[in-house]
Amino acid sequence: MTILMALALGAGIGILLGLLGGGGSILAVPGLVYGLRIPLAHAVPMSLLVVGIAALFGSIGRIRNHQVQWRVAAVFAATGLPAAFAGSAVNRLLPPAVTLGGFAVLMVVAGLRMLSKSQRTGGACRTEGNALDWRRCVSRAVPIGLGVGFLTGLFGVGGGFLIIPALVLMLGLDMITAIGTSLVIVVANSASGMFAYLGNLSLDWRLATAFTAAAIIGSLAAGRFGATIDTRRLRTWFAYLVFAVAAFVLAKVLFLH
Repeated sequence: MTILMALALGAGIGILLGLLGGGGSILAVPGLVYGLRIPLAHAVPMSLLVVGIAALFGSIGRIRNHQVQWRVAAVFAATGLPAAFAGSAVNRLLPPAVTLGGFAVLMVVAGLRMLSKSQRTGGACRTEGNALDWRRCVSRAVPIGLGVGFLTGLFGVGGGFLIIPALVLMLGLDMITAIGTSLVIVVANSASGMFAYLGNLSLDWRLATAFTAAAIIGSLAAGRFGATIDTRRLRTWFAYLVFAVAAFVLAKVLFLH
């Protein structure tokens, strides 16, 4: 039964990650903690492992179709890598209730991001010639990369729900390229966060393998058939699901922990 739950959870996260470029990982830690009864100290590195590998496989098709802005990904990764390592270190110092409470707040922010109807692109980084002004962009990308990387290490999330709005609204990338670029950034940040846990890592590798395999299959399937799915409607319904899970986590932390 536990393996079946791991397969279902992994497939769902992989599908959402492949379709939306992020967001699915926000359910990984609550699913592992409350669905599979895995301690938070083990759930975060397992989430990083699954999210990173699923994003890696999900990015393959995007890379082949030239849907990745590599210079942008490099800036975010360069700042996110050390920040993810720092976030992982902070996670080990916090009580689980504090971490889960903060995670619930993060889920609410993620849900609000997904419900945002803003369709603007461009911003200060986009020039009239449809190129990126790197002198202005780097100063904006660095703090976002640091913040996303820190959250990745602290909570075990990919951060795509923050990365994609930044890529679209600040840097002016189109949504398709933003999703592909986000997946590459998520891979880098997850790898860094995971590395910070290697010294005292203890995972149920049977569950981790099932979880990861299902996420890979889901991510690849989503990348293959994503063009035929109304991702805007999916994002809306997924945001409501995130709100419900956030309320459940807060109730557990505040009243039932």
